[in-house]
Amino acid sequence: MKIYVPMDSAAKALGAEDVVAALRAAAPEAQIIRTGTRGMIWLEPLVEIEIDGVRHGYGPATVGDVGGILDGTSPKALGPVEHLDWMKRQTRLTFARTGVIDPLDLEDYAAHGGLVGLRRAIAMDAHDIVAEVTKSGLRGRGGAGFPTGIKWKTVQEAQAPQKYIVCNADEGDSGTFADRMIMEGDPFSLVEGMAIAGIGVGATRGYVYLRSEYPDAIAVMCRAVEIARGAGVLGSDVLGSGHAFDMEIRVGAGAYVCGEETALLNSLEGKRGVVRAKPPLPALEGFLGRPTVVNNVISLATVPVIFERGAQHYADFGLGRSRGTVTLQIAGNVARGGLFETAFGITLGEVVNDLGGGTMTGRPVKAVQVGGPLGAYIPVSNFDAPLGYEELDAKGGLLGHAGLVVFDDSADMLQMARFAMEFCAVESCGKCTPCRIGAVRGVETIDRIAAGDGTAIPLLTDLCETMKDGSLCALGGFTPFPVMSALTHFPNDFATQQEAAE
Repeated sequence: MKIYVPMDSAAKALGAEDVVAALRAAAPEAQIIRTGTRGMIWLEPLVEIEIDGVRHGYGPATVGDVGGILDGTSPKALGPVEHLDWMKRQTRLTFARTGVIDPLDLEDYAAHGGLVGLRRAIAMDAHDIVAEVTKSGLRGRGGAGFPTGIKWKTVQEAQAPQKYIVCNADEGDSGTFADRMIMEGDPFSLVEGMAIAGIGVGATRGYVYLRSEYPDAIAVMCRAVEIARGAGVLGSDVLGSGHAFDMEIRVGAGAYVCGEETALLNSLEGKRGVVRAKPPLPALEGFLGRPTVVNNVISLATVPVIFERGAQHYADFGLGRSRGTVTLQIAGNVARGGLFETAFGITLGEVVNDLGGGTMTGRPVKAVQVGGPLGAYIPVSNFDAPLGYEELDAKGGLLGHAGLVVFDDSADMLQMARFAMEFCAVESCGKCTPCRIGAVRGVETIDRIAAGDGTAIPLLTDLCETMKDGSLCALGGFTPFPVMSALTHFPNDFATQQEAAE
């Protein structure tokens, strides 16, 4: 009997280890395979039993459910996992293996399409590698949506004795967990993507900058690098090709601003995590002053798919300039939270009300914050917005890392705006005045509004404009988005504070 149980952090937090211990005690002869999560977090811990080659799910499982799961009488039986509506409706490209394979079994990885892309890239000219990524339309999945091919081409054409690939795995935005899921559930896809990037641009060294708050991801990634190096996927002769590429894992110390690429590079060099002024761009003067590709986890983990199936196959999904798939992370006050990968173009309303099932409390949805703590609060009236970079921007939103945090009608948007300002004040690296001082003044101004001072509202508007135009990085520059969207779309929450004071 084969039993599959996730070792993903979310599953562990919900009791997966206790369930595994109970399964081992009740069925010592069974083969228990640890996987990543399928992304249906409301069903974790999800136990899957293989029956005639088909994996049947049970969840959310508890220790008390183990007997019924093993004898097939559990009321928590879900049927074949791949037939569940959540799974059938997805277009899983980047996450095709996550939740399916043992994350640290390189043979299992290869049996599910792994290393096909790397072998193809090895046989290609470096310029053709970069051209393939450009043709796919892949854009940075870390927030800015910058075309990956352009970044790679810049590094490829730069003249330098050493180049680097740096993976930004400092996933600090609220409501985001896709990077963690890949690193814990399919780490070799990131290793493979970085190797392809290195061969394409002429970099022989790579680093994953991984946040300290992800101990499970750190452990899995470190072990995956060791296994890949031992199998010749990394090292001085990648898969016998004559190309050299090796990498290592570096752990950050918890500063949110180090998710910004230049602050990350400073931290990676052992310096204080402070934003660098641009130019020069990291693509020309990045890590240790050398040309550096800085991409996020999902961007790099998607590269093997592009080379396995072809750039056109990937580009055929999506809409407008947003090609391929978007990895939606649905969180907050929502009935069904988790990760859902689909082609760009799905509407926000479909995601929240259909896939997410509305709020957990059963109250009406009031807003969704898209793109992390610096993303705008989007009201229900804009739920017809299709999820694409330019399309959501036209509705006053920011797609960012595609994390969605849902709020019901009990949420006080003035307090949400205050949280955004306070977050910026706490996390500012101190490099630029609008962020360092503006956020502090912003909190004070919002408190004045809450105390009933309506004259502070235009001051808050002016302050947000100053921060947006004067900050060097996304932290100060994007903090006005949640504040101004809250003020614009939910004026009653601000007026109520004034009226209550009067």
